[in-house]
Amino acid sequence: MAIRILLVDDDDTFRRTISAALTKRGHSVAAAGGGDDALRQLKDAEFDVAFVDLKMPGMDGLELLKRIKAEQPGVEVILLTGHGSIPSAIEAIKAGAYDYLTKPCELAELEAALHKAAERRDLAASNRRLTDALAREANYQGIVGKSRPVRDLIALIRQVKDSATPVLIEGESGAGKELVARALHFDSSRARHPFVVINCAGLKEQLLESELFGHVEGAFTGASKSKEGLLDVAHQGTLFIDEIADMPLPVQAALLRVLETKEFRPVGSTRERRVDVRIVAAANRNLEEEVAAQRFRADLLFRLNVVRIRVPALRERMEDVPLLVGHFLGKNTTAKARGVSSVPPEGLERLAAYDWPGNVRELFNIVERAVLLSPQGTIEPSLLSPGPRRAGAATESLDDAEKRHIAGLLEKERGNVTRVAKVLGIDRRTLQRKMSKWGLSGTL
Repeated sequence: MAIRILLVDDDDTFRRTISAALTKRGHSVAAAGGGDDALRQLKDAEFDVAFVDLKMPGMDGLELLKRIKAEQPGVEVILLTGHGSIPSAIEAIKAGAYDYLTKPCELAELEAALHKAAERRDLAASNRRLTDALAREANYQGIVGKSRPVRDLIALIRQVKDSATPVLIEGESGAGKELVARALHFDSSRARHPFVVINCAGLKEQLLESELFGHVEGAFTGASKSKEGLLDVAHQGTLFIDEIADMPLPVQAALLRVLETKEFRPVGSTRERRVDVRIVAAANRNLEEEVAAQRFRADLLFRLNVVRIRVPALRERMEDVPLLVGHFLGKNTTAKARGVSSVPPEGLERLAAYDWPGNVRELFNIVERAVLLSPQGTIEPSLLSPGPRRAGAATESLDDAEKRHIAGLLEKERGNVTRVAKVLGIDRRTLQRKMSKWGLSGTL
């Protein structure tokens, strides 16, 4: 098979001789007398292997190597050097060159190195294609993973996605509940219609009611004009209600009526409105316990509980961590700008030794921090050590480990709950519930 070769050498005789010999053997050869000429040719054509003279006037071989790798990263570069330049050639290999040959070299030696370099390029390209294929296969609507819990989750989503039945999604904060809601919508027959999100956490009753159902002019103080509610906005699509456990009881009653009759009344209006919308709700608290505590309506839970989807915590699918990290690095603009495409094995080992109380959100935050703080083009493994080892690798319970980790962060951040929640990748309410459970204190 013809190999596409770029030959860069300032020795005209050597360049012509080698170019003719390799062309005679069926290869495609482009010759350049220096670095600038080589870079021009790199912009016009793709190459498999480049032979580059180390010592050239103007741009030397080491600098050209770096420029070639920046322009066409897949090109394998073989340095041509005199005996006195071997230390520089070794330095070039550390910088990404495949090999070096000392001049003068026999044609057979040069061709043997050529074929080995081409084989390595082909293998690398094949590995990239396989990795890309696996990544595509392991990414369903943004849900990334190949573990059994994720496969079961995706199978259930696919089974119920085209139904109009309400769905209740449960899972810890940061586990990916909104991703599941989006998958239910965007892989369904409703995908061409709106996907609308509302988070009940922190919203007072009147504001939440107005957001969901809309209001007419004069409905309450400050209602200077009518406003369309999110139920209307989501018509024929999906309304995702996050943190539904925080929904006030009167609003729960109004939502129950929508589920039962497909009708609602905007705040301050006497006219009914009919709507076609699928309700998907999410909670990170146990709704049966909320019902027992009289904070959640049993009849609303009954209506929502037709299809119940539990999103696994990250600690339940640790084998997905490398795929999740690769997915994050592939789409993160900071990682792309800094030339970071993978995490070294030592870094992955550190990530695997942690319980991830903040789940996927915390993982992404830790990786992004490591990308920002590491040298250009790399990730420093020591920056990927967010906390204590996993419960399977230590004697303390998960609760004890999580308590110790959060207590340490509170001390480090001088009790600032907002900053600790940001580090963990969870919301303040979730962190405050954990702190209350363990008797930990902090400030705003």
